[in-house]
Amino acid sequence: MLREAREKDFAAVFPLIQALWSYRRYEADETRAVYRQLLSDAGCFAFVALDGCQVTGFCHGNFFSSLWMCGLTCYLSGIITAEGFRSQGVGSAMLCRVKELAKARGCKGIFLESGLQRKDAHRFYQKRGFTR
Repeated sequence: MLREAREKDFAAVFPLIQALWSYRRYEADETRAVYRQLLSDAGCFAFVALDGCQVTGFCHGNFFSSLWMCGLTCYLSGIITAEGFRSQGVGSAMLCRVKELAKARGCKGIFLESGLQRKDAHRFYQKRGFTR
């Protein structure tokens, strides 16, 4: 199940953020402040994947106007599936939701960035129609 992220989800989302970008140290209060901004910004989206009451994934991004795309564009900033729930459709469900949100907003495209070392992530995105 997917639903919009809530402030109370931060305790479960924070370890996912730390795991995805493990090369960087995150301070909880500073990260919580940015998380709150995401939740309150109409130009952003943030949602969680759930297995019962357990948060199994987190996704966020934003919409912006781009001359490059000549219109509204969706930037997928982060899509994170908890390690024990990978390869079970959680990431695919979150990516489908992003596509639905972008289409509903009339976006010209969706783009994202993924570190060069993240080979599994690249395969995931390419299997779902993204190109380098």
